[in-house]
Amino acid sequence: MSYAQPAAANYYSPPSRPQPKQRGHRVCDQCNAVEQPGSRYRLCGGCMVTQYCSQDCQKKHWPSHKAICQHTSSQISATKQQAMGSLDDNLVKNLRKFTSSHSSLLGWAGFQALQLKRMPSNIRSNALLIELSHRPSSSDPHRRFSVKGTHIVPRTYVTDNDPLVGDDIRRREDRCRRGGGLGCIVVLIQCGEISQVMPIEVDSPNRISWDSRNDWAEVLRHFVESGRTDFSPISTTARGIVYG
Repeated sequence: MSYAQPAAANYYSPPSRPQPKQRGHRVCDQCNAVEQPGSRYRLCGGCMVTQYCSQDCQKKHWPSHKAICQHTSSQISATKQQAMGSLDDNLVKNLRKFTSSHSSLLGWAGFQALQLKRMPSNIRSNALLIELSHRPSSSDPHRRFSVKGTHIVPRTYVTDNDPLVGDDIRRREDRCRRGGGLGCIVVLIQCGEISQVMPIEVDSPNRISWDSRNDWAEVLRHFVESGRTDFSPISTTARGIVYG
């Protein structure tokens, strides 16, 4: 299928240097405050998924977050032992940085892959699995991965295999729905022996103006392999074409 407009405003322009860090839409896991322009939310250094508006909120949330955070760390340690110590520490660090830097792109790709504009109920049954290849020798930190493949998998592939992770996803989903949102898109980023589960809270489809796209996998690959973290999806609104 061909489209009259590209998926993003800068799709055809060459990558610029230096690039601004894409922070995306975030919600404080302690007080539920939504990140605003100019604010600097912080990610938990342990799991690189949970976010906070302040150090105070991070400290207050630690008693309830401790279990899932330590569980994530123990999974990585167990994987290292199974791999007989051959697992590259840089792979773990780079994968976490990748999910943080590309949060907007991954959320958009999950929304499109699950066809949530047309079938919102898919959010409860399906998840997006993205397989990556690691390129540790790249001098550009934003180009250390390439997309190996993408798959739509049953959501239970993630939630049932790890009950603690499943509980954390359901907690986020309940919070999102109480605020009028659709729920959590589950994106699983996998590279070799290491994986990162990324639950992304999304608004109700009638509040999202993103155009439906069938070329999401191609767009995902283009931005990842271009080392670009400034993805802004296209929306067709009453005001015309809007990016962001």
